[in-house]
Amino acid sequence: MAEPAGGGACSLPREIREQLAELELELSEGDITQKGYEKKRAKLLAPYIPQTHGVDPALQKEPRNQTPAPAATSAPSSSKYHRARSGGARDERYRSDIHTEAVQAALAKHKEQKMALPMPTKRRSTFVQSPADACTPPENFSVPPDVTATTSSSSSSARPATIDLPPSGIVKGTHKGSNRSSLMDTADGVPVSSRVSTKIQQLLNTLKRPKRPPLKEFFVDDFEEIVEVPQPDPNQPKPEGRQMTPVKGEPLGVVCNWPPALEAALQRWGTTQAKCPCLTALDVTGKPVYTLTYGKLWSRSLKLAYTLLNKLGTKNEPVLKPGDRVALVYPNNDPVMFMVAFYGCLLAEVIPVPIEDAGGQQIGFLLGSCGITLALTTEVCLKGLPKTQNGEIVQFKGWPRLKWVVTDSKYLSKSPKDWQPNISTAGTEPAYIEYKTSKEGSVMGVTVSRIAMLSHCQALSQACNYSEGETIVNVLDFKKDAGLWHGMLTNVMNKLHTLSVPYSVMKTCPLSWVQRVHTHKAKVALVKCRDLHWAMMAHRDQRDVSLSSLRMLIVTDGANPWSVSSCDAFLSLFQSHGLKPEAICPCATSPEAMTAAIRRPGVPGAPLPGRAILSMNGLSYGVIRVNTEDKNSALTVQDVGHVMPGGMMCIVKPDGSPQLCKTDEIGEICVSSKTGGMMYYGLAGVTKNTFEVIPVNSAGSPVGDLPFVRSGLLGFVGPGSLVFVVGKMDGLLTVSGRRHNADDIVATGLAVESIKTVYRGRIAVFSVSVFYDERIVVVAEQRPDASEEDSFQWMSRVLQAIDSIHQVGVYCLALVPANTLPKTPLGGIHISQTKQHFLEGSLHPCNILMCPHTCVTNLPKPRQKQPGVGPASVMVGNLVAGKRIAQAAGRDLGQIEDNDLVRKHQFLTEVLQWRAQATPDHMLFLLLNAKGTPVCTATCLQLHKRAERIASVLYDKGHLNAGDNVVLLYPPGIELIAAFYGCLYAGCIPVTVRPPHAQNLTATLPTVRMIVDVSKAACILTTQTLMRLLKSREAAAAVDVKTWPTIIDTDDLPRKRLPQLYKPPTPEMLAYLDFSVSTTGMLTGVKMSHAAVNALCRAIKLQCELYSSRQIAICLDPYCGLGFTLWCLCSVYSGHQSILIPPMELESNLFLWLSTVSQYKIRDTFCSYSVMELCTKGLGNQVEMLKARGINLSCVRTCVVVAEERPRISLTQSFSKLFKDIGLSSRAVSTTFGSRVNVAICLQGTSGPDPTTVYVDLKSLRHDRVRLVERGAPQSLLLSESGKILPGVKVIIVNPETKGPVGDSHLGEIWVNSPHTASGYYTIYDNESLQADHFNTRLSFGDAAQTLWARTGYLGFVRRTELTAASGDRHDALYVVGALDETLELRGLRYHPIDIETSVSRTHRSIAECAVFTWTNLLVVVVELCGCEQEALDLVPLVTNVVLEEHYLIVGVVVVVDPGVIPINSRGEKQRMHLRDSFLADQLDPIYVAYNM
Repeated sequence: MAEPAGGGACSLPREIREQLAELELELSEGDITQKGYEKKRAKLLAPYIPQTHGVDPALQKEPRNQTPAPAATSAPSSSKYHRARSGGARDERYRSDIHTEAVQAALAKHKEQKMALPMPTKRRSTFVQSPADACTPPENFSVPPDVTATTSSSSSSARPATIDLPPSGIVKGTHKGSNRSSLMDTADGVPVSSRVSTKIQQLLNTLKRPKRPPLKEFFVDDFEEIVEVPQPDPNQPKPEGRQMTPVKGEPLGVVCNWPPALEAALQRWGTTQAKCPCLTALDVTGKPVYTLTYGKLWSRSLKLAYTLLNKLGTKNEPVLKPGDRVALVYPNNDPVMFMVAFYGCLLAEVIPVPIEDAGGQQIGFLLGSCGITLALTTEVCLKGLPKTQNGEIVQFKGWPRLKWVVTDSKYLSKSPKDWQPNISTAGTEPAYIEYKTSKEGSVMGVTVSRIAMLSHCQALSQACNYSEGETIVNVLDFKKDAGLWHGMLTNVMNKLHTLSVPYSVMKTCPLSWVQRVHTHKAKVALVKCRDLHWAMMAHRDQRDVSLSSLRMLIVTDGANPWSVSSCDAFLSLFQSHGLKPEAICPCATSPEAMTAAIRRPGVPGAPLPGRAILSMNGLSYGVIRVNTEDKNSALTVQDVGHVMPGGMMCIVKPDGSPQLCKTDEIGEICVSSKTGGMMYYGLAGVTKNTFEVIPVNSAGSPVGDLPFVRSGLLGFVGPGSLVFVVGKMDGLLTVSGRRHNADDIVATGLAVESIKTVYRGRIAVFSVSVFYDERIVVVAEQRPDASEEDSFQWMSRVLQAIDSIHQVGVYCLALVPANTLPKTPLGGIHISQTKQHFLEGSLHPCNILMCPHTCVTNLPKPRQKQPGVGPASVMVGNLVAGKRIAQAAGRDLGQIEDNDLVRKHQFLTEVLQWRAQATPDHMLFLLLNAKGTPVCTATCLQLHKRAERIASVLYDKGHLNAGDNVVLLYPPGIELIAAFYGCLYAGCIPVTVRPPHAQNLTATLPTVRMIVDVSKAACILTTQTLMRLLKSREAAAAVDVKTWPTIIDTDDLPRKRLPQLYKPPTPEMLAYLDFSVSTTGMLTGVKMSHAAVNALCRAIKLQCELYSSRQIAICLDPYCGLGFTLWCLCSVYSGHQSILIPPMELESNLFLWLSTVSQYKIRDTFCSYSVMELCTKGLGNQVEMLKARGINLSCVRTCVVVAEERPRISLTQSFSKLFKDIGLSSRAVSTTFGSRVNVAICLQGTSGPDPTTVYVDLKSLRHDRVRLVERGAPQSLLLSESGKILPGVKVIIVNPETKGPVGDSHLGEIWVNSPHTASGYYTIYDNESLQADHFNTRLSFGDAAQTLWARTGYLGFVRRTELTAASGDRHDALYVVGALDETLELRGLRYHPIDIETSVSRTHRSIAECAVFTWTNLLVVVVELCGCEQEALDLVPLVTNVVLEEHYLIVGVVVVVDPGVIPINSRGEKQRMHLRDSFLADQLDPIYVAYNM
């Protein structure tokens, strides 16, 4: 540290002194406010000032870092406030004091109606914070929770073991209040104190404010097609003038000694005035380093021309012929080499194509379309190009193969004395090609003929009044546009002397061009507004410069709306240095029209041209209105002079046919003269629309026969034939029929105190097309030291300012870190690339604000539901739309002959006893471990004996009575099966429950506890290990372990038999309870009677043709639903052998399931979606390894996915495709469908037709209608049949509201009738109404009204197919669409979360998983990010766009979280309600939460 402070400033360390100087500079430049300056200065000095009571003690403490970032270790870092010198310079080219005033006034208006926008929530670690941020948490900002405590490694995208989370405290059938004491009773049982809820409340409040467009702008969703037609505003201004007549420039004077071609001028000066200077180049410091004379230019160009034509190939096969195109690759600081190369090409009659430094893919497109095979460059430049290992130049992406030629003098051959170039009189043959980048980012070449090049030079010479020997200073790019036209071409025509100031010098010494004008007494300077601005910023460094020699200061972007204020400010500052007001000459140029208009150098003392102050509102409708009403929304523009000599100009409508505009209408400027471009090289179609335009009148007939060239500039011709430009076609944003100019919006953004937030004024504005309209996107670079609060403040103010001034909403406003937007070669923002990054999700913003609610005003009207349908309307109502009632049935059980001995037994227990006697040694079960070796087996007799011993233990230890409930808590295996039959033998009711996860007790044990409590279990049967776990200290932390019922471990059983086995009095008695947690977080237990069990096993046996000689492999969880049935019941009933594979074993050996199927030559196998997904993701790229292991699946006849949801076609199809190579038949994979009320409704089975698929229209589906469409139709959804309906099962599709049957073109709830339907919910307080409604319910009308049906709670439809069923009739297919209580009701339509999630998952490669839910009518989308955290904010606009485009919904909140956060249950289903509760209770630790406005 320095010596004791107080020794004056000199005792401060050098870096602190530097930073203080930097601060002084910022203050003097207006980069920070006085207050900010004082605050920062005090902070810098704090460590060196002795503690006095006057200083805020907070400034004296060491800065306390909240994040344990590595930065915290360094002392107060020197880079904290140290910005690169130029970093603070705000881009003043957009600055206009008039505009700033207007913006401040507009914002003041808004301040009165204070906006309370919820700030996005951002995880502290997400973006590397600038050290300044870490030290000073902004006041009044709720600090996000400390995320350092939870160690969720976001690097591994592995999802934690799937677990069934405890339900949200709601048990089907319990009274609502029964056990929800833990939750506050808000509408959704959400703790009220939650931070998230307050933000959402804020968001809802903002959304309640009236939107700008009145309701008539909404359009009605026509069922067939969406037609969005915003009606025009009746009050919009309309043009009232007469049709304009084309305006002529003065005639092009004929000067006797003008050369017949530009090359002839070079020859003349090169031979007669060889010593005259032509071009002076500057070095990096701005000092002249080399002057090229006319003699040198002529001789070196000659050498190059000779070399190009004669020395590159052989005499018989030259590489170049006249007319070939050649690329010129020269750095921006070497104008001399470029000029020699350019004129060398002209003399050789080859066509130069100057391009920017090598590398851009779009430039490759230009080179390809121009057929370029040769590039000229300098030795230095060639050395700098990237090389391959063997020294060849890298082939750039998208570039054709190029031969590189170095044009340094030492490599050129001197031409023989007798060789002369062919210089003919200029004609329409091409002279050179100038490249331009279109709005979409494609690069095109504008071909300029020799005559146009010459005429343009003549017109410029006349307009600018050039005379021989004048000196001009050029700051522009000399390879194109005005820099090329004045500094390289017109220069030679008039024997001028050009001083070329490279861009790199301007960066280090912004005043260099002013100094050159002063030193060389230059008459003309060529600049852009930014050069004026930079010179003003650096002006203090130079007191004694004089600009009195300047007769013309040509401002080449004088056509831009903000140029007025730059010109004014520059004049007011430099008038005292001799700058004449009439010397400022704005001009309007474009690659196609070249110079369209230029202000002529004025006569001293003549009045200066006037200004146009136009109404922004008028401009947006394309109409010129002098602004009177509101000075806030005015645009001030200056003229760009008159039409060029010899030219003619007209204004045509920007879109559609080239109709002449009225005099008070804005249109595209078109120019007709010999001086424009002639075509886009190689693009005939686009050329015609641009270079050969014949204007038409309002009746559509052509006006004259002169072709005009579209300039790409928007403007009008004002009084006195002065030309005004208000924007460019490329910057045009057409939103809802109104036109806005990107540059105007940039100017508004900068006028909102952007100093604190925006880095060097870098703002890009473009539009993207979303949902039938253009939407405005604003992207700005954020200063490294800007705080969250400042940035958010700035963003919300920009929205208000743009809304006030331009009356248009911004769809998305994003801030990206400084210096990260793609740049053009001269440092501007590359708009089309920025837009591409935005749409691809590779922009990586650090702050984002989406406002779809305010911008998207063309959504269809919300749907109004029709009143209910009564029996009377059956003929006219629901059923007319469909051809028949939607119902279907499996085979009739009564007609199936099965002379099976099993049939004489009514109870499964009897079947097991019978098998133990008849076939004691027949193997029923085989359990495999992770290695694939059998660890446990059970024959009929072994199972029977084990069950007997468990039954006797229940009597002895448990003292149980018949009918008592017993919880079975076992890992998947044979032990579980034995315990199940043991309970039945003892007359107890078994309840299988998934054991808690030892590593995750807090999440998994409460579910176990809840089932034990709800089922009123008298006893728990389990293993010793689990018994210890239930009573452990860790368990006590999660639940009350003192009140468990009796726990019996069945590891060591006494060899004791029951005197007699229990036989239920009737088959209607309860056999077992099936408990499961639904995806909506409901815990439901259903009662299965012995009769239902028997019927279920028989139906499966018949459908799958199961006999004792068969083997099936099961890789499922055995705790509920069909998984339990297949694991525990079916083998005992049908006698087939079941190979049991616990799904968790796959985590340590992915090959287990497939290798087992192959090894045992299994024909029928059952699995879950989780298992299928594991194999698809884990083994997808290892098919060759599977082959090497000899795994072959050609034996598989059916591979059935057991599920209670819509079939996941994309997963089953990718599984089939992946494993086709190891023999899996494409027909093998199918799915089942079951629900809580009936666990097996559909199952593919062995006979019967293959599962069918259909494409349905998503839009109709939202209206509960089913419309089949062709594959590939827009908005289509592929659905697959869920297997065949089981024997004895009938289904009917019902309107869930009216309970009436519907036609087969309707979506409705699937109701089922079958002998194996469950007999009801098992609840604490048997809630009869729910029971009756779900299990024994009748249709409100129709033929089937007498039948008792059970409601599955799933929506689906039935379709008759062309296939034949086993009975010989046509086959009816059942399609499941989704669970009724998962559906989202939004805008009167019914949405299925999975459809929105599928769309979202497709939008970006880094989205691992996605889930949606609603909260108070807001759609919330949660996405798991598997990429790096800086991609988090890229997802927000992509998610918003896709949901709007494909589902016509506006997303309210986008939450980006780590992989594995979305809870998924054991069946592989997302638990969206749990996710919702965690989100609202603020427990997700999100990376980013964006609240869409």
